[in-house]
Amino acid sequence: MKKLILLNTILLFTIFAVAQVKLPRLISDGMILQRDKKLKIWGWAAANEKLSLKFNGKIYKTKASADGNWSVMLPPVKSGGPYTLTITASNSITIKDILFGDVFFCSGQSNMVHQLNIHDITYAADIKSANYPEIRQFLVPVSNNLGAPKNDLPDGSWKAAIGEQVRPFSAVAYFFAKKIYDKYRVPIGLINASVGGTPIEAWTSEEGLKEFPALQTTIQKNKDTAYVNDLNRKAANANRPVASKDKGTMESPKWFETNYIPKEWRPINIPGYWEDQGIKDLNGVVWYRKEIDIPASMIGKPAKVFLGRIVDADALYINGKQVGTTTYMYPQRRYAIGADVLKAGKNIFVVKVTNNSGKGGFVPDKPYCIFTGNDTIDLKGTWQYKVGEVFLPRTGAVVVGINAQNQPTALYNAMVAPAINYSIKGILWYQGESNGSRGAEYAKLQPAQIADWRNKWQQADIPFLYVQLPNFMDANYLPSESQWAELREAQLKSLSVPATAMVVAIDLGEWNDIHPDNKKDVGERLALAAQKIVYGENIVYSGPIYQSSTIESNKIIISFDHIGSGLISNDGEELGEFTIAGADKKFVWAKAKIEGDKIIVWSEIISNPMYVRYAWADNPVNPNLYNKEGLPASPFRTDK
Repeated sequence: MKKLILLNTILLFTIFAVAQVKLPRLISDGMILQRDKKLKIWGWAAANEKLSLKFNGKIYKTKASADGNWSVMLPPVKSGGPYTLTITASNSITIKDILFGDVFFCSGQSNMVHQLNIHDITYAADIKSANYPEIRQFLVPVSNNLGAPKNDLPDGSWKAAIGEQVRPFSAVAYFFAKKIYDKYRVPIGLINASVGGTPIEAWTSEEGLKEFPALQTTIQKNKDTAYVNDLNRKAANANRPVASKDKGTMESPKWFETNYIPKEWRPINIPGYWEDQGIKDLNGVVWYRKEIDIPASMIGKPAKVFLGRIVDADALYINGKQVGTTTYMYPQRRYAIGADVLKAGKNIFVVKVTNNSGKGGFVPDKPYCIFTGNDTIDLKGTWQYKVGEVFLPRTGAVVVGINAQNQPTALYNAMVAPAINYSIKGILWYQGESNGSRGAEYAKLQPAQIADWRNKWQQADIPFLYVQLPNFMDANYLPSESQWAELREAQLKSLSVPATAMVVAIDLGEWNDIHPDNKKDVGERLALAAQKIVYGENIVYSGPIYQSSTIESNKIIISFDHIGSGLISNDGEELGEFTIAGADKKFVWAKAKIEGDKIIVWSEIISNPMYVRYAWADNPVNPNLYNKEGLPASPFRTDK
């Protein structure tokens, strides 16, 4: 009898639990809903369960379907709030502090991910003064799925741009939102779904990739869990790392410990790559060491160490204590140091650097210092180094496994699909680095993605604003080919899709950092584009865009769209970065001058010119063609 009662209790509890009304993560306290549009509020409940929704003084009734789905359409609401929403069935849920404004879906890879917190020195004043309770971000957790689209996110909540809460905001999205809010004074919601190092096809649905047979084949293979697991298992076995033989950690005392006495260490400069300082083609572990004198005025306070960028991985030890570590090359090293670490006088700084390929060491033109408050000590200069381990060249084929987040549809399924019922005003997209070697394919993939997202959101003309790749990598002082230039060209072609705008960032990059520090200008240029494309203002929102060319004798005449108030050289110097070629496509540097709203390009050594290129390089040296509104021209070429 007791067992029967217990069984009935469990059964009733199970039924009650199933009957609980559930809302998607996005529909939660503090959310910003899209103003002036009919809105879907949706969720899940028990099969055929009756629900009522109370909002803005009205009651809306509905019933869950046989599979437990339900939704209610709310009438358009003007900008403002706060409002409260209550859903009642077998249980009751109340959502508080709801605002109505404009919602933007922000997506892409690491340059959209990068939070204000990562740039907290550059934007310290912006973080300190952040007081925008009506700008809110929902940070979508990183997740992926190789199977079917998910119907909800695993976690997440809405946060307002107030004080320290602003630190996790995408820096690009925040400066975009701030500019839009300051102008229109409507609440701005940011749904930030972005993942570093990911390709565009990972963000596109299976339906959106239907015109790409090779990707469709991959999608179908990846749905076979046994196939994926087997491939990853083989890769793990074939590429199992060899046990470390690093002398720096195997010897006793270890090289970072305070009782270690250094012997046979050699001088080396920081910053700099060790291959440029007498160490030939070394992949392995190199230890750096230096005694740093710290004044008494810096003791007993929290400190920060800036170690620029390091290729590939590092660990920092101060006085025998590990105070920071990074496992890959891209982030700038900014390590917080506890108040008990430093001491007055001599302090031993030791950095273990691990490099797997290419040049290893400390990237130039980055900050290297330690500081507390207003006291700063420069860490650049001569250090001592010793090699801890030399990696032997790998023999045999490398078996590549599946990195799920980089697979076609994987991020769409987990991070975009759960949001498509949530009405939005527009899309911000900053991606392309991971497709940098596939420009021709990207020229088809990006329009496919735009069409896909518009189809999923059932908004055929939803504004799509995106950022063209900035300047990056070594500057080349000779005309050359460039995969990054080809990717920029692919992005440029997407302007043929209606209701799109592209931010040119050819002047906002850094040669030695794929994550340039200047995120404010990117965000504000996106906001300028939104003023035109989203809000319909009659403004100049883009720099010059190549339109057409004609050949007259030994000159080529270039015409542009978006010349604004006129074409200029933004530094007052002669126009740079133009090259010209004849039928052989052997490009040489060209002279260029502005005549009215056109550019005349020529070279004394090309008598029968046929083609022109502008800023066609990974990192063009001086792309100084702008319009008078201060917006740069997009790189382009007339040869195809």
